Amino acid sequence: MNDAGFDLFRISEDHEALREAVSAVARDKIAPHAAEADERAEFPQAAYEALIASDFHAPHVPEEYGGVGADALATCIVIEEVARACASSSLIPAVNKLGSLPLILAASEEVKQKYLPPLARGEAAFSYGLSEREAGSDTASMKCRAVADGDDWILSGHKAWITNAGVSDYYTVLAVTDPDGRRGANVSAFVVEKSDPGFGFGAPEHKLGIKGSPTRELHFDDVRIPGDRMVGKPGEGLKIALRTLDHTRITIGAQAVGIAQGALDVAVDYVKERKQFGKAIAEFQGLQFMLADMAMAVETARQMVYVAAAKSERGDDDLTFFGAAAKCHASDVAMRVTVDAVQALGGAGYTRDFPVERMMRDAKITQIYEGTNQIQRLVMARQLLK
Repeated sequence: MNDAGFDLFRISEDHEALREAVSAVARDKIAPHAAEADERAEFPQAAYEALIASDFHAPHVPEEYGGVGADALATCIVIEEVARACASSSLIPAVNKLGSLPLILAASEEVKQKYLPPLARGEAAFSYGLSEREAGSDTASMKCRAVADGDDWILSGHKAWITNAGVSDYYTVLAVTDPDGRRGANVSAFVVEKSDPGFGFGAPEHKLGIKGSPTRELHFDDVRIPGDRMVGKPGEGLKIALRTLDHTRITIGAQAVGIAQGALDVAVDYVKERKQFGKAIAEFQGLQFMLADMAMAVETARQMVYVAAAKSERGDDDLTFFGAAAKCHASDVAMRVTVDAVQALGGAGYTRDFPVERMMRDAKITQIYEGTNQIQRLVMARQLLK
């Protein structure tokens, strides 16, 4: 009998070696700055430089554009291991993928050659401009406009909740290009550069978590965009955006798994050391059951994320369901596990002396961004009922 099936659910040696390498960078170069980035609400520049130095800042960029060409699973492992130490820092590789994947999926060769190599070299970062204050889950109701002017487009309006806004040099922005066209088929995508005249940023948002990752509005005051910076064809923007999210939601699942694993690690270490009633609290069955449930949840989330990542790499027909399911399940797990980790540490867990309170705050956003978990459930249901 062929034994090939026995390797089916084993991560390859290359992927495990990658995990060890990222884990070392996260432990040595990222974790020491995580609390400070949160406390000061400052972008983790030291983590960014460490990620660039090790080629983990945008590992998804294909080799033909100067990248390392990491597959979808490898990219998830990078994000997971960084998030285990610092969720804010894990948004560097995650959002670089989110911002640039529309180009990889749909841009002309000229646009790819212009913008992907600087990203791969760590000379520029990418963000993604889809949401607006009144167009969150209902993306097709966006008000941002791009009006043709000769070969150029004049962009006006705003985008909201943009991760790493102000830090990134490039932005993939979605705007209505045909106001009278069919809803959802009247939006186009463009690359906007930080230096474009008329392009600016709102004040940083004051957030519950991921405080080391700046979140700001993008403001467009008649920004002139050369026509050759359109990503895909006119009217294809929303289709490209939704296709992008099928792939990138999985990276948020990976981030959620990393946050949950980091919290579980802290809880396990703590209960072995903390003594009550003359023995380590790890010996109490109530806590053992809690830890077992936490670990079981983290493992189920991890397996779902990895399966979805494999489907992303292959471009499977059921990717839409699995991408939504992986993001939804992993983020729900991250919230539950981090809350339990705080509980396991008792009063200590409620203080900033330990990282679990930060992890609990960071976990919440994974249930909201790249589509709320209510939207993910709608996406899954539609796939089931097709």
